[in-house]
Order: sequence, then C-alpha cells, then structure tokens
Amino acid sequence: MARLENALKDTIMERRDFIVSALGAGALATTVAAQPARAAKPAGPSDGMGDRGYMLALLEKMAVPVLGPMSQGRLHAQFKPELSPTWDGRSPQVAYLECFGRLIAGLAPWLALNGDAGPEASLRQHLRDQALASYAYSVDPSSPDYLKWQGEGQALVDSAYFSNALMRAPKVLWEPLDAKTRAGIVRELKGLRSVSPPYSNWLLFAAMNEAFLLSIGEAWDPIRLGLAIRKIDEWYVGDGWYSDGPHFHFDYYGAYVIHPMLVEILEVLVASGEKLNGMDARALLDRAWVRMERYATSLERMISPDGTYPPVGRSLTYRTAVFQPLGLLALRKRLPALLPEGKARSALLAAQRRIFSNPGNFNAEGYLTLGFCGHQPMLADVYSNSGSMYLASLSLLPLGLGASDSFWTSPAQPWTQKLAYAGQPFAKDHYMEE
Repeated sequence: MARLENALKDTIMERRDFIVSALGAGALATTVAAQPARAAKPAGPSDGMGDRGYMLALLEKMAVPVLGPMSQGRLHAQFKPELSPTWDGRSPQVAYLECFGRLIAGLAPWLALNGDAGPEASLRQHLRDQALASYAYSVDPSSPDYLKWQGEGQALVDSAYFSNALMRAPKVLWEPLDAKTRAGIVRELKGLRSVSPPYSNWLLFAAMNEAFLLSIGEAWDPIRLGLAIRKIDEWYVGDGWYSDGPHFHFDYYGAYVIHPMLVEILEVLVASGEKLNGMDARALLDRAWVRMERYATSLERMISPDGTYPPVGRSLTYRTAVFQPLGLLALRKRLPALLPEGKARSALLAAQRRIFSNPGNFNAEGYLTLGFCGHQPMLADVYSNSGSMYLASLSLLPLGLGASDSFWTSPAQPWTQKLAYAGQPFAKDHYMEE
C-alpha cells in the first residue's frame, strides 16, 4: 500500500499539469463538483487531442473516488450510495459490486494501453495498481471491501461487467493477480450459477461469466452460454434492434448490454474453437457485428446539433453508456462507412460534453449521482443506486486507442443532425436487409 501512496505523491504534479493542459484544450467542463453550474455551450466538431483530453479527464473524475478507497479496503466506509426514492428493498450492499464492476469494464481498454510515457502513463500505472488491489479486496471474505456475491440476484448482473473487464484487459488485470485472488474470482463467478437469470438480457450476464471462464481455461457451462446466444438471436427484430425477451422495449438495453456482450461472448467462443451443437460461431459473430454497426448508425442519428439525445426507456440514468456500441466499434476498428472516425468522435464527444456540463452529475464527494443530466433522483428505477451509475464509464472505451491513433488524429466532422439542421447534404437512412 505504501508503494501506491508513494506513486501518487510522485505523479501528482505531473497529473495536475496534464489536467490543466487538457482543460486548456477544452477538456472537462467542470472539474470540481462544488463549482457553480455553467450554461451548456452548443456542441460542435472539435480537435482530436482536445477530445481525448476531455475524455481522459472524465475517466479520472469517475475513477479516482472509487479506486482510491477500494484499493485500500475503504470503499464501503467512504462511499455511501444514494438509493432510488422507489428502492425495491434489496440489500444496499449490491451498490459496491455495481460501482466497481461497471467502472472497471469501461476503464479496462485504457488500462491495457502500453508504450507511452508522461503524465498519462503515470496515471494509468497508478490506476492499474489500484484496480489490482481492488480486485484482491473484492473476493477476500476477510476484507471490509469484500463484495456482495451471494444473496441478491443483482450480483449476476454486475459480475458480468466485472469479468468483462478481465476479458478486455487480461494482460494487465488478470495475469498480474496473485493465485489467491484469481482462485477467489473463479469461486465467486461459479457460485453465481445458483442464480437463474430471467428470460431477458440477463441471459447474457450468465453467458459472459462462462465466456470468461472459458477464456482462462476453467470449466465452463455450455448450456448457459449457448442458451444466451440462441435466444438473443431469436429476439432480433430487425434493422439493428433486439427485443429484450419476447417483447420489444424501446430503450437503450441494446447499447448497455445486448450488442456489446453478444459480440464479446462470441469472440471468445470463436477463439476457443469450441463447438456448441453445430452452432457456427464465426457466422454468428460476423452477423452480430453487422447488426451492431447498423444500430450504431441509429444511435449517432439521435444526437442533436447541441449534443442532446432522446431521454427514453428504462435505466436512463446510465447516461452516456448509451453510446457503448460506438465506442466498442471504434476500439475494434469496425465503424461502418457511414460513421468515419472523425464523425463518430465528434458525435460521441458532443453527447458527453452536453451531459457532463452539468456539475450535478457528481456529488460533493466526487461520486456520480442519480440522474440523467444532473441530480434527478426521481428518474431512478426501483433497482437503481448511485453505484449503478458507473455504467456511464462504458462510453470511455475509445480511450483504449492511443493518442496517435487515427480515431483521435482524424479531422473532426459534423455528425448527421449537425448537417441536417444546418441545411447541408447528409446521408439518407435506409433499412438494413439481411
């Protein structure tokens, strides 16, 4: 622990210089939660380094208040989660697995970066060390930050984000863990097989854990993995959209869960060479990517000229997690032709800047609040707490691309609604045939 504290002392001035520089390039609109609210400025195309600086400052703002205490076994003592006004009575202890699991899933690609130097590299190494210490505390029953793995079905949901992060950054988050911690993670994930997932996107949470176990050579359950793949495929309703179970819901669960988890589970299955009753995993993966690409073009068209987007559906308080598919496609170099990198970046950053221009998104202790654009607890669902809000980190996936990557160096381009409402030519939208 002393090493972590010394590392922080050694890098604090560098980090301060970095953030000052990033802010000067148009980075985080509000760096301290106590600052007065500022009027949102109209969003427009900006330069890639300013965009990256903004997103990196946002990552630090989300991560430091969580990983700092948890890496010392103090998150439960320091973080007092706000509960939905309509809380359904489940144990509030679920908030801590939600908070850590969701946050680390968004940070993982950036934590996996290597080869750079300077303040960003120092910050990354510091947060990596904190993440590893946090993983150790999370599965140690003697730790004050031992997470609530049993007793609430909610643990299945957030274990999937917890394990998804390990899949996204195995070299820096899984392999460096000591044997006791790795065994503890495997134990807790296998223990969640006692949870029977509802017939909905929850099938993918069970499958994600099995995919992770498969990826590390552990015994895995082909039934839980295969059922999820088959049912999600059956629930495809067309034009890039899936229903969530037998009935269609107009919300953003395709972004929060369905598209990204389906492709990442299928990637593991393809890489393993395992066969599931004649299932052609490669063909299913190729098709899932195409569907996500189509879905992403619809998400991009929802972003208005000033960066707003429709506040519809369940779990709206997850904020910019809506744009996880855009980030994952950018990270994997799968953006469709209608979404060149400069356009996708400008649209994504416009939405982030618009949402996080409101200082009420964070409380005085630096934790995310219940709300969509600011503190709006009345919007929280019965299962929502402030730990749930860290799903917003999933919009940070492009930070897994280094500063010299073309995603950041490509010239900014106006997004679809920016062109449309300026009276400029823009691409027509067409139904996707399969």
